[in-house]
Amino acid sequence: MILSSFLALVPAAPVPAPVPSDLFVIKARRVELGNGEVMEHAVILIEDGVIVTMGQDLAVERGIPVIELDENQIVMPGLVNPYSRYGMSGGGFNDARPQVMASTELYPSPAYDAFLENGITTVAQYPAGQGIPGQAVALRPFGTTPKEMILEDGVYLKVVMRNSSSYKRNLIDGFKKADQHLEKVKKEREKWEAKNSKKKSTKKSDDKDDEKKPAAKSSSKTSKEFVEPKVDPRVQPFLDLRDGKLRALFSIGNAASYVHLEDAIGDEEFEWHLRVPLTRDIDVFHVKDKIGDKGCFCLMEPLITLMPGTMRQRNLPAEFDRAGAKLVLLPRSDSAAGFKAFFEDVGVMIAAGLDRKSAMRAITQNPAGFLGMGDKIGTLGEGMRANLLVLSGDPFQPGTKIDGVMLDGRFLTGDIDQ
Repeated sequence: MILSSFLALVPAAPVPAPVPSDLFVIKARRVELGNGEVMEHAVILIEDGVIVTMGQDLAVERGIPVIELDENQIVMPGLVNPYSRYGMSGGGFNDARPQVMASTELYPSPAYDAFLENGITTVAQYPAGQGIPGQAVALRPFGTTPKEMILEDGVYLKVVMRNSSSYKRNLIDGFKKADQHLEKVKKEREKWEAKNSKKKSTKKSDDKDDEKKPAAKSSSKTSKEFVEPKVDPRVQPFLDLRDGKLRALFSIGNAASYVHLEDAIGDEEFEWHLRVPLTRDIDVFHVKDKIGDKGCFCLMEPLITLMPGTMRQRNLPAEFDRAGAKLVLLPRSDSAAGFKAFFEDVGVMIAAGLDRKSAMRAITQNPAGFLGMGDKIGTLGEGMRANLLVLSGDPFQPGTKIDGVMLDGRFLTGDIDQ
């Protein structure tokens, strides 16, 4: 086995065994694992785009190609951006269209190069619009066809919530229609069962009367299994929310809209998380403890805001992190320039009080977890996809550059020899 021989002491051999070209090792002085922890003098064995194993100062079997990085270079997981429309076009609507899939807009183009060039190896893109514009798609920003790029469709349902009755009604009406559909299914099933039971009863009676008669071919058809009424495509997403097949991402603009959100959800139980677009004097700090108690993922920009009506600065990402929310940081602008400045912007938040480990998780592990893909991407470890970055130094220090971006075991940008 490759794994056992890799971990064992390398035996002397006159001729090394042939090694597949898709098997290789990366040696790095320092690796940021993505969960906030660090591994020194790391050896990473990669095969077929997956990390087979990794550890400190492991011996390497002769014949396996080795990429030995410079002392100052640091390895970390590829960035995960779970909220973007970069590279997409088309407008949205101001109503409820939960059945709309962002994947139908996906068109591979050079625009997606901006993600990889700036270290983003996984991205989720959502449909445009207000109200309930539809469902997001998770993708790898590389490929010549949508099929090559798409990792998973329908990763979350985007819902815009404001302190207005119309926004609340979108959500309440969606679940109400789901209830109406379930009631219709129940009534149709009862009718079918009653009809089927009557047929069986009639058949038994006929069988007794015809016991002495010659067997005759039955003209009646055998009862089939119950077929549920067709679901309205606009209703299916709400059924999926209740069944745990879909998660919701609510976009709120202030503390009041969060209160409206709680009221609209009521007793409904489903997985939901928050998008909080930060503005200069946003007041969501009033509800940070409530949100923290929920323990949901909270998507926001690395931005210093001001206390409304004052010049007092607030580090809301740090405050939400300390309150218990699972912080996810997004580029300050959904553009190539925003992607490029992302590391430095996060560094500013760390200097202003955001815990460094939390910051690392907020750009790797947490967004992967939000997308339901934390077992594949977002951290570096055995069995994870080999999506990683090689940096010239500490990711959050000004002047640090991306020396290489690996996607599924292949360096696609940078000057790392493989």
